[in-house]
Amino acid sequence: MRAKRMAATSAGLLLTAGLSVTQTSAAQAAEAAAPCHGTYTIVVGGTGSSWNNDGFTGNIQQHVGYPTQIPNGASARAGVNELNRLVRDQRAACPNQHVKIGGYSLGAAVVHTWVTENWQTFDKVNAILISDPKRQGGPGANGGAVPFGGIVGAPLAGADRFFGNVPVKTICHWDYVCDESAGIWTYPHNHINNYPNDFNMDHHNNSANEQWYNGAWHPASW
Repeated sequence: MRAKRMAATSAGLLLTAGLSVTQTSAAQAAEAAAPCHGTYTIVVGGTGSSWNNDGFTGNIQQHVGYPTQIPNGASARAGVNELNRLVRDQRAACPNQHVKIGGYSLGAAVVHTWVTENWQTFDKVNAILISDPKRQGGPGANGGAVPFGGIVGAPLAGADRFFGNVPVKTICHWDYVCDESAGIWTYPHNHINNYPNDFNMDHHNNSANEQWYNGAWHPASW
């Protein structure tokens, strides 16, 4: 029992974004219809974030609100469902508009799962995954959702590259959450501090299909 409690505690700490804010209900997120010109950019924050305090900057039309206090499969599923609703509502209003989706940590797992589940039926979309716990190595090793998979549950558990034909940019820098080989002792410092410029969504184009790993560029392998 003691071992199980310790594992559960470790899983609860994993993926924490270092934010101490109260989760705001998704219903409170501003949902005014975004214009149809340009790119519709939507972002998903990490554990402990809220729709109005997720760390993302740049020209963003929508921040996703979902339950982030406990990083587990249930919270990831709620995030995927809310992301899906918002993206599809915007696409229904603006059928020819490109959609750019960004996610960090738990939010990256949400975006990762959305792409996996929707790439066959959704076009004109790309994704930016920052410190994705579902990242499949190499380079490096799988993300932290793999060793804790039996505790956190699906769809957060596991690692894969099921992105189909969607351009996906993954970013992982000396961070255990997205690369077990970084060592758990690097957490949470590297997880919180190693992405100073990546939260600006204007830095990511709509066609990037690549990996950035420990400061070096690698081609996509999916």
